[in-house]
Amino acid sequence: MQQAIELRRVGRLAEAAQIYTDILRREPRHFEALHSLGVLRYQMGQLDEAVRLISEAIRVNPRAADAFYNRGCLLQKLNRPSEALASFDDALKLKPEYLEALVNRASVLMLLNRLEDTLATLDKVIRLRPDVPQAWNNRGNVLAALGRADEALGSFEKALGIAPSYTEGWKNRARILMQLERREEALAAVQKLTELAPNDPEVWIQRAHLLFLLGRYDESLHAYERGLTLNPKDAEGWFNRGLALIQLARRGEALHAFDRAVAVNPAHTAARENRANLNFVLERFEEAGADYEVLSRAENSAAWLKGYITICRLHCCDWRGLAQNLQSISADLRTGLFVIDPTGNALISTSAAEQLESARVWIREKFPDAPLSMWRLERYRHDRIRVAYLSADFRAHATAFLMAGVFERHDRTRFETIAISFGADDKSPMRARLMAAFDRFIDVRSKSDVEVAYLLCELEVDIVVDLKGFTAEGRPGILALRPAPVQAQYLGFPGTMGAPYVDYILADRFVLPEEHVPFYTEKPVYLPDSYQGNDRARRVADRVPSRAECGLPERDFVFCCFNNNHKILPDIFDIWMRLLREVEGSVLWLLQDNRAVVSNLKREAEARGVKGTRLIFAQRTDPPAHLARQRLADLFLDTLPYNAHTTASDALWVGLPLVTCIGTTFAGRVAASLLNATGLPELVTSSLGDYEALALKLAREPAELAAVKDKLARSRDRCPLFDTERMTRSLEAAYEAMWARAQRDEAPAAITIPPPSLPP
Repeated sequence: MQQAIELRRVGRLAEAAQIYTDILRREPRHFEALHSLGVLRYQMGQLDEAVRLISEAIRVNPRAADAFYNRGCLLQKLNRPSEALASFDDALKLKPEYLEALVNRASVLMLLNRLEDTLATLDKVIRLRPDVPQAWNNRGNVLAALGRADEALGSFEKALGIAPSYTEGWKNRARILMQLERREEALAAVQKLTELAPNDPEVWIQRAHLLFLLGRYDESLHAYERGLTLNPKDAEGWFNRGLALIQLARRGEALHAFDRAVAVNPAHTAARENRANLNFVLERFEEAGADYEVLSRAENSAAWLKGYITICRLHCCDWRGLAQNLQSISADLRTGLFVIDPTGNALISTSAAEQLESARVWIREKFPDAPLSMWRLERYRHDRIRVAYLSADFRAHATAFLMAGVFERHDRTRFETIAISFGADDKSPMRARLMAAFDRFIDVRSKSDVEVAYLLCELEVDIVVDLKGFTAEGRPGILALRPAPVQAQYLGFPGTMGAPYVDYILADRFVLPEEHVPFYTEKPVYLPDSYQGNDRARRVADRVPSRAECGLPERDFVFCCFNNNHKILPDIFDIWMRLLREVEGSVLWLLQDNRAVVSNLKREAEARGVKGTRLIFAQRTDPPAHLARQRLADLFLDTLPYNAHTTASDALWVGLPLVTCIGTTFAGRVAASLLNATGLPELVTSSLGDYEALALKLAREPAELAAVKDKLARSRDRCPLFDTERMTRSLEAAYEAMWARAQRDEAPAAITIPPPSLPP
């Protein structure tokens, strides 16, 4: 036996095992040999054999506490916790203050989720050895699991009082302080950890996460960088770094971080979803759609993925499965399921009722009504009505191109205008022009919705006009807090917001006929002409390029549509291809939003018997140059169910006639509104058949088209659509009417604004 002990001491385990085996061959019930050989087999990794031998030793000597303890350790190692617990209990019956058995018993009880028993056992350990930091640390973990966070913190602090450099104690102290929302103290604990374990990547990632929660995004990025340098395979670290970069509006870097997270762990759903959403915002629709499709293949995938896959494909003019998807989306909306956002739904829906349901679902999911209004029913008594315009588009953007002249012409003796800007400062001349157009221009990019709403209350704003609605970068959450007595939406989103906190929608009787009013939660304010503002000062480049420079035929007929590509749907494209077949040599001139559009539309053209070369794609350019080149086209063909909006005004401003078909929703009735306000109702059709026939007639009869162009040229400077002064006065009359109702404590109601009286 002594020889075997010596061999074990120097690591010659096989020889020691042989000696124990020889002893047992001569004396099978030799307790020490059985027990020692069992321990040796444990050391050699032969766990089942070790359990058999030690169990046999216990049968020989059932009073050996160490044997019960060792068997418990083996059973614990074999993941047989209930049997291990029984063995530790047997050891403790023989030796009640057996410290090691108590410690392991606590571990097994924790594994069995018997938390109260675990706590009682650890208390016994601490009574025996109050100077062991691990025991206090384990006690803290149990208390945390029991939801007794304050007591848990006390235990972790006891552990650190015994061992100030105990890293596990600092980790747990930081964790419990985070749970208690004591983030600054948690950060201090993590700072201590980075000093004790500067090469521990987990510590740096924890520090980064805390800094993120504290809104210290730049500092969090530094900590993420340290942690990810130490462990570049940390998918969660890359994911959280991407979230911090989004907060700093560093989208390209955020995308790279999400790429790394997905590369490390392709099953990281949150990273893939955020990458898809970011690609969507960055208008990289092929990439976004690919990720949405991967996510949709997962079991119990979200219904909204179907909607976003559809929208991504539309942006690429990829119409695979479109008819089936439209039916499915419509059916889901009827059941109140969130499947698509209202802006996406407006592209595909022909039902005002369905669009209302889409808006209501979106509001319920994303921007519910706040339980308390920030506005406290005060009646402000100012010398001038205070109107705050909310937008992310106070820059070189379509909204600004339409409204800049209106903002400048507001009557400053009757109105105080405030711009609440939550979009990027593009340093453009338009930005500078807009900053000068308002009484106050306030950049709130760094403020939360609550902070912006509080600011509006402080400013005692009478009327808030949301120019974004549900469109990109919109912030309906500000209106949800009800910061003003009158809240209206205008221009940005073509439809109802379905929100109880939006009182009015500024419209006209073309885009929102009375029969559609039941499908709006807002009360309509009917402007006398078109609802759309326009800036008479819009500049057109002096130089018009040649057709050859734009890749167009010199003499053949040029149809065009400069709408965003995602508005092009198969039914309208069928008509366009028939027109190309009917009008020899004609071409269709389109914008190119992405590479996929070109290949997909050319393929669709070929499938309809038209050579792909007859589709000409224009790159985007600056607005004055884009307006100038439109003079090269002969006829603008509108889309349905979502019309040309700003693009229709662009075409009419430069003298390019537009043929439209009036639709069944706000988005599909805008071009009709604009044409009526231009004095060209004859270009509005009521069916796709009439739309096709009119476009073909104008293409085949040059004199007829010339007469339309001449009429447009004569009416442009006299018509209501481009009369900025007239639109400004109409809007002001609308504001006065809404304000007056609020001052009289009258509920919002439909309002009709008469044509303004202007000097000749």
